[in-house]
This record gives sequence, structure tokens and C-alpha cells, in this order.
Amino acid sequence: MSKEVVLQRIRTALGRETAADHGNAVVPAYHRVGRLSAIDRLKLLESRLEEYDARVFYSTESELPARIAAVLVDGCKSRIVHPSGLPGAWLDSRISWTADTGNALSYGEIESFDGVLTAATAAVAESGSIVLQHGPLEGRRALTLLPDYHLCVLYPSQVVETLPECFERLKENAARPTTFVSGPSATADIEMTRIKGVHGPRFLDVILVS
Repeated sequence: MSKEVVLQRIRTALGRETAADHGNAVVPAYHRVGRLSAIDRLKLLESRLEEYDARVFYSTESELPARIAAVLVDGCKSRIVHPSGLPGAWLDSRISWTADTGNALSYGEIESFDGVLTAATAAVAESGSIVLQHGPLEGRRALTLLPDYHLCVLYPSQVVETLPECFERLKENAARPTTFVSGPSATADIEMTRIKGVHGPRFLDVILVS
């Protein structure tokens, strides 16, 4: 039974009619295409991430390896796991790096690292979400869910303003598993006590590369 048939039976049982029943199309109230400039889009993403208690850093391409290492060293993170497809040029010698080559690391081994370094597929400024489609630069899902800390490298060209724009970008690899990360993992129990780290890393840092 189709969804529309079920919905129409519910409307009939409730004695309600909708605008669609009269041939009037319902126009979505949200906008599908971004309106902000590139600079304002990045500012919006940064503000959303900071609202989620994530930290945002900036770097040039040439300074990126040093910037990555500085963020990790300042946070006392020395043993970092990363996807095997991550550029070797990103990996500064001040950090002890381990690649998840062939997905060979066990869950226990992944969890034992100080954190994980990945790239990203896209980011949504409106929601402050980083999107991972778990390709060679992002690794498998476990790699970004088990460590307590996640450092993500993001380029301005990957940042869109709206969710519909993001879904358009994801179509090319739609068959891949996709994870939306909106700040560090946090949830609340029935007494509204906020708990971090239940569904993923407790701490998230983002480096935006200009």
C-alpha cells in the first residue's frame, strides 16, 4: 500500500482536507540554495561549531602539517590514528602516527589512541555539521567513532550553506555510509544531565584550510 493511500485514508477518517487535496501545492518554507558570501558562510560554520563546543583553527596549505602538529601537541595528543589514504605530507614527525591500513586495527586498538585525524567530504554551515562519507581520506566509521578526540581538516570549497546543497554533493557516492557530525558527541539522560562521548568522540577540533 502506497504512502499516499495510507495518508488519504487517515485524512478521510479524521474528516480533514489539506491544501494538496484542493490542488494547491505546498511550498517549502526553507531555502534550498545558499545566500551567504563565501566569507559569511565560513563565519556561520565557525559560530555553529563553537556553539557545539568544537574548536576551529585556520591554516594555509603550506602551514597545514605544522598546524596539525601544534593543535595536537597543545592538547597533549601524541598517538594518533588516521585513514591510510591521508596525505603523508600532513603527518609531522612530532606526532606518532598509525595508519588503519586495510582496516586491520581492532576496535580496542583504535580506542586506545589519543585521537584520530581525518579529512571530510563536506560541511553544512547552517547546522554546523561535518559530513563524512568514509572514503580513503576519512576511513571507516569505527575510526571516527571510537577515539575520544577527532581532528578534522576541512577546505572552504567543501562548505555549503544548506542541507539540500549538501545532499546534492553527496549523490556521487550515495552508496557509501555517511556520517553527519555536529560537534562533539553529547546526549542527556532523563534528568537532562549532559553526557559526552556516548556516540562518538567527546572532543572535536576543526582546521579550515585557506
